[in-house]
Amino acid sequence: MTFIRLVSGSMLFLVMAHCLAVNQNAVVFMYHHFGESDLPSTNVRLDQFKLHLALLEQDHYQIWPLEKIVTNLRNNQPLPDKTIAITVDDAYRSVYTQAYPLLRARGWPFTIFVSTDVIDQGLPAYMSWEQMREMQQHHVSFANHSASHDFLIRMQKGESPQDWGQRVTNDIKRAQTRIEKELGHAPMLFAYPYGEYNTALANIISKLGYTGFGQQSGATGPYSDLRILPRYPMAVAFADIGEFKTKAASLALPVTHVEPWDPQLHQDLQPLMEVSLAASDARLDQLACYVSGQGSVDVKWRDKGQRFTIRANQPLPVGRSRYNCTAPSTQAGRYYWFSHLWIR
Repeated sequence: MTFIRLVSGSMLFLVMAHCLAVNQNAVVFMYHHFGESDLPSTNVRLDQFKLHLALLEQDHYQIWPLEKIVTNLRNNQPLPDKTIAITVDDAYRSVYTQAYPLLRARGWPFTIFVSTDVIDQGLPAYMSWEQMREMQQHHVSFANHSASHDFLIRMQKGESPQDWGQRVTNDIKRAQTRIEKELGHAPMLFAYPYGEYNTALANIISKLGYTGFGQQSGATGPYSDLRILPRYPMAVAFADIGEFKTKAASLALPVTHVEPWDPQLHQDLQPLMEVSLAASDARLDQLACYVSGQGSVDVKWRDKGQRFTIRANQPLPVGRSRYNCTAPSTQAGRYYWFSHLWIR
């Protein structure tokens, strides 16, 4: 009996070690504008972007198509260590004139999330369908960002939840139809306009068969919610090469459950968030959590190494806020990262 217990314990250890060794982490970066200094909140300078690409190249990152990463995540298949996907929202013209030549020269794939109404209107600030067809020949894919780029979680005056759901569904389907008609293919990927989602919208995305992407920071991993995969937003204020390097090397904090999950705030403007974790090599004794605009907050453990709670020190302001948590890995220079959105 003792021998059987020892063997069983050894087998369990080996299984756990194998699970920890199989990598399913990837980092997705999100850009908007390139070299447009009048739009600092969504722009990266060209010198910053060039440094980003040089670091990814020099440190031997694997630049994968976003759709391929999602396929591996959905099929529980491993990913190479240091896997990166590059995404761009809104299909602004500077993507074509500034970013595309630099990425094409390296033969790197990337994905552009397109809101189709503005493309159909032929507005000069945006790319054209013809330019997109050209880019398709050079490892660029185009995915759904809704047709209208509206604040999709907001109901219109007098609109019922059923009417809202149908309007949003039609908006998303219209964009998919336009991309497929113009480009011949539209992967089942969706980026939420403004990064805003709620439970109802996320469930629509899932029901339609999409993998959803937000604008909350963090790496993707085996426990990531496929309705709201994270991406690191890149803009001048937080595109410094040191910060970029840390994010590129980051790992997904293995969050198995978040309560509350829905980010929309109604009455409680200082939400208490409870997070449950799976096993990892994260140094949880060094877990640190922060609230947008408020700095660090206390972490309270419910079960050591399994559940913790955090709460904002002050009411969250109108707009979008985030709770961010990081913990160092045993791998030097690497951090586990998790971010949760709140919308007031």
